[in-house]
Amino acid sequence: MSSNKNINKDKISFQKWIAVFGIVLFVAKIIAWKLTNSDAVFSDAMESIVNVISAFMGLYSLHLASKPKDEDHPYGHGKVEFVTAGIEGALIAIAGIMIIYEGINSLVTGRILNDLDWGIAIIAATAVINYFLGYISIKKGEKESSLVLIASGKHLQSDTITTLGVVISLIIVYFTKIYWIDSVVALIFGFYIIFVGYKIIRKSLSGIMDEQDPELLNNIIQLLENNRETEWIDIHNMKIQQFGASLHIDAHITLPWYYSLRDAHKEMEKVILLLAKNTIRTVEFNFHMDDCKPISCPICQIMDCPVREQPFIRRVEWTAENVTNVDKHTAE
Repeated sequence: MSSNKNINKDKISFQKWIAVFGIVLFVAKIIAWKLTNSDAVFSDAMESIVNVISAFMGLYSLHLASKPKDEDHPYGHGKVEFVTAGIEGALIAIAGIMIIYEGINSLVTGRILNDLDWGIAIIAATAVINYFLGYISIKKGEKESSLVLIASGKHLQSDTITTLGVVISLIIVYFTKIYWIDSVVALIFGFYIIFVGYKIIRKSLSGIMDEQDPELLNNIIQLLENNRETEWIDIHNMKIQQFGASLHIDAHITLPWYYSLRDAHKEMEKVILLLAKNTIRTVEFNFHMDDCKPISCPICQIMDCPVREQPFIRRVEWTAENVTNVDKHTAE
């Protein structure tokens, strides 16, 4: 329990730094906009406002998700991470629309840019800081299975890409004096930002709707398949729910009907311990023990079974298809 609290505190502390850096970088971009009078730089600065809002939303969601289960939330508060990540994805998409709007506006008005050397230096510095901060956030989010930190990191890196687009356009304009290039580059990256926002929204909705994560499911089933014991006749009707960084796994395990309750429970615990020891995520298990029926004999590998009614035919390999199936496995 204490290690989970430390992990949550660490995530919250890191998110605070993201929020602080977001404010600092936003101020730097506003200064660059005032110096250059560039609409592309202005749109980049406006995109940074979204960074700041998203950072504080992520901070709040991590704080809420770290709260323990209570009477009103028996599964905890972890799903709030999916909600805030979805809102952040929407904000990213809105930022992309803002950038496109400003790019079109620049093409129409044909503004002249000023003090490009200082503007390039400031904006380039913010791009470098954003990228590395985003990289660290994504890696930390993947390590601790935090969608909020991953979303924050992708947001920062997407901001880096648009900022680099602004830098490149400013450099080209500086040497060529072709001012419309600045607007065209902003338009291109505006569409890219919308696509990034869409992907984050899509992932958050899949978590809210308890959509199956194929990669997670396959990893768990492969772990069980590689470490299965003879007594585990089959595992079926498996369902996995994600609550932020936590998992809830439901499944049925078929065991020999003649086992005592104590022996059957020991076999079930072996499965649970196997899964728990091979994940860094907090997992809640709800396993149901089924007794074997004559239809299980053809796939049962207990060769010295004293009550076998049918001969053994073949070993059934556990896959995502049959482990998630509601019915017990058969040789057919």
